[in-house]
Amino acid sequence: MERSLNDMTTRDSFLSPYATKNKDAIRLYDEEPDIRLPFFRDVDKIIYSLSYVRYIDKTQVFSYTQNDHISKRMIHVQLVSKIARTIGRALNLNEDLIEAASLGHDLGHVPFGHVGERILSKLSYDHQEGYFNHNIQSVRNLLYLENNGRGVNISLQVLDAIMCHNGEFVSDCYRPVTKTKETFFDQYESSYQNQSVIDKMIPMTLEGCVVRISDVIGYIGRDLEDAMRLGVIKIDDVPESIIDILGRTNSDIVNTIVNDIIVNSQDKPYIKMSNDVYQAICDLKAFNSENIYLKANSKEEILHYEEMFETLFNNYLEALNKEDKNSSIYVVFLSNMSEKYLTDTSKTRMVIDYIAGMTDEYFTKEYNKIK
Repeated sequence: MERSLNDMTTRDSFLSPYATKNKDAIRLYDEEPDIRLPFFRDVDKIIYSLSYVRYIDKTQVFSYTQNDHISKRMIHVQLVSKIARTIGRALNLNEDLIEAASLGHDLGHVPFGHVGERILSKLSYDHQEGYFNHNIQSVRNLLYLENNGRGVNISLQVLDAIMCHNGEFVSDCYRPVTKTKETFFDQYESSYQNQSVIDKMIPMTLEGCVVRISDVIGYIGRDLEDAMRLGVIKIDDVPESIIDILGRTNSDIVNTIVNDIIVNSQDKPYIKMSNDVYQAICDLKAFNSENIYLKANSKEEILHYEEMFETLFNNYLEALNKEDKNSSIYVVFLSNMSEKYLTDTSKTRMVIDYIAGMTDEYFTKEYNKIK
């Protein structure tokens, strides 16, 4: 124990004045310390979680592809972790906090990526459970679903970085804002009823800011390469104005943005990009949206996904109302959950939690079984 405290003091002394110190880690409830530093311990809790295991078969962009070289969610979070830790090391930030948030940021993603998320959000809202957002569900998994519904004691800084990671919104400069436990939970709870809360979330740590921009860096070039690998687009389709600044390959894109951030953020209390790189990222995001994301699923496929989600949602809700203990929501999910979860959670929320946690393959098997 004494060695752990000494390690904490020693490591904190090497960090940037703007870094999050290990001694300042905020736990939601006390736990016996061990030889691991607090954010390093969070990494262990996340990679041993059941939600983390299910990354292996969750879609990134392209679903039902037979190409084994197309990214899944597991690859994405590892890329984000590597990119974020590279930036963090160069800026002398807390790499353990960065790694924990990076590896945990997509734990709440649903089957079939963002398309599935939009469908589940509509079902959730229509059934008076508010909006569904994968970053909020990632936090919910750690707070209330893991450990058989008892949750795991993750630090507030890591939870906040996960909650605020939304890579859909890009800025040229990220400045952390001070938060308390109360501020964090207010944002978390209000996100269910006010969709604009998600857009305005800002991390409480510089490390969280690094994870947020690294989420963008982790997918923006990789999605481009995946689309080219599947023949959806060709590199010549990408405007030269983007290629001239960011490069032609994912490797070039990652290297350009990472180096630009390091140069512009060294010894600063914020994470910043140059105007040229920032604009090129915005342009590439717009290009990917029009030429990749809007074409990744046909209208017929989206209608099929909607029917699949509605079928499972209604089937599980009916099983709960009828107390059909043979339903998989009882056998696979609820039979392992704590009495607190069963008491505190609405039936509709149980269905949402169950579906959100499914891999693409399990979701499809359940649908086929029900049909």
